[in-house]
Amino acid sequence: MTMPHRRLLSIWLPTLAIDRWQQTAPAELATLPVALTADSAHGPRVAAVNRAAAEAGVQVGARLADMRPLCPQLQTCPHDPAGDRALLERLALWARRWGPWSALDGPDGLLVDITGASHLHGGETAVLADVAARLNSNGLQARAAIAPTCGAAWALSHHALAGPAICPPDAVLAEWLAPLPVAALRLDETVLLVLKRLGIKHVGDLVAVDRQLIARRFRHHRAPTGNPLARLDQLLGLMPEPLIPVVDRPVALAERRLADPLLHRSLLDRIVHDLAQELEALLETRREGARRLILRLFRVDGESCERTLELAAPNRDAAHIVRLFAGKLDDIDAGFGIDCAQLVAPWTEALGQAQVRLDEPPREGTTLPACLDRVITRLGTGAVHRVVTLASHLPERSQGEAAALSNAPQSASAPPVRLRPLKLLDRPEAIAVIYATPEGLPRSFRWRGQLHRVTYARGPERLGPEWWRQHSRERPRDYYATQAANGGHYWIYRQGHVYDQTGTPPEWFLHGIGITQH
Repeated sequence: MTMPHRRLLSIWLPTLAIDRWQQTAPAELATLPVALTADSAHGPRVAAVNRAAAEAGVQVGARLADMRPLCPQLQTCPHDPAGDRALLERLALWARRWGPWSALDGPDGLLVDITGASHLHGGETAVLADVAARLNSNGLQARAAIAPTCGAAWALSHHALAGPAICPPDAVLAEWLAPLPVAALRLDETVLLVLKRLGIKHVGDLVAVDRQLIARRFRHHRAPTGNPLARLDQLLGLMPEPLIPVVDRPVALAERRLADPLLHRSLLDRIVHDLAQELEALLETRREGARRLILRLFRVDGESCERTLELAAPNRDAAHIVRLFAGKLDDIDAGFGIDCAQLVAPWTEALGQAQVRLDEPPREGTTLPACLDRVITRLGTGAVHRVVTLASHLPERSQGEAAALSNAPQSASAPPVRLRPLKLLDRPEAIAVIYATPEGLPRSFRWRGQLHRVTYARGPERLGPEWWRQHSRERPRDYYATQAANGGHYWIYRQGHVYDQTGTPPEWFLHGIGITQH
């Protein structure tokens, strides 16, 4: 019995980033030129463009500042490479419908081993048509090819000119792939430029050149992307190319199938308790804690229902999980009985073991995440919010509000502050101040028609304008923590100073009430 020839399916998603963005893009940006930008050492650069931006002349890889004059109406959004990779990993698992295993091929491609499986889909031509139809229906532009090696499949999917990109199993690769451009070898741009200057423009040109000459010319290149001979051997199947398949990690799941359907709430509570203990043991072996839990109940009449919990922090404590689910089971309709129950943790995070000291007294009370879980379970996810720090040193922009269970990141670039008011006004209110000139401490101020005599003042704390966001002539602020004769604490600031050469006197504002020491 002869082994079948190896067949690899290469799927290239050339516009993955912009296609993914367009699936959730605002409707008002659908017809406008849009570019996804990424930060670089020389400012933002264009990472992806939609069709309108490409027709306007916006080029991928160019600096955003250079593209603005070409397309003044260009709209920009941040590029999310982590999100693109997550989508690509999910597609790799989904692509196993055509073969037993799949792997990532760069930031925008997939490889699927379809050896001995293409006949299940009607042949290799039908496989390529199915790939294009399914991905296009989901808003993803794709090009696919089939060849005996990874390099040959990649070359055909990226550089095949016309017709089905299928390399026959018995083809001589050196002859069959000779017309392809030398860029099909997956080499660095600098190496391609050297080959072009040497007159090597196609794969066949490189095959015809003496290997010793090429090896001598590129002897200092160690990486495969800088060695034309190594890439050529991988293309022709003379050198192995290791691939790492994408492995789907199973979801943490605890299940109970019941011989006798249950009808009473007390029995349901016991089942939930057993499932929570089993899931706790499973998560402990994986050193993880659950952030989302789903309880699924299946009835004997074919109907089902589920209850979902989201936790403020990773947790696997069975008692805590049972307590949270207790308030969500009152309205469960068991019908003619429940014969199967599942407790699933689709979202988990790392949670290590906590070492408890032998001489530590017993802990009482509850932790803040556990308290949040109880409050959110009772009031709902939209009723509880938390404060997150933002990347700004201006007080009105240094903090924001996010849902308690959201993944809004805390900014690490916000500078630490020591004096801040307990209450910050929505907008700073103008006040009239008597102070020692030119930049002395405030002595008294009038706010909302009342005169306040300052008995204590501390400062100033100078905050410069955000030059990357505000107008270039924006004036700095000098903040003072003051205490008035009536016992009130006020946070005021002077915008500008006498020597800032603007020609206008400084302005005073009250920004907060009550000062707290951090």
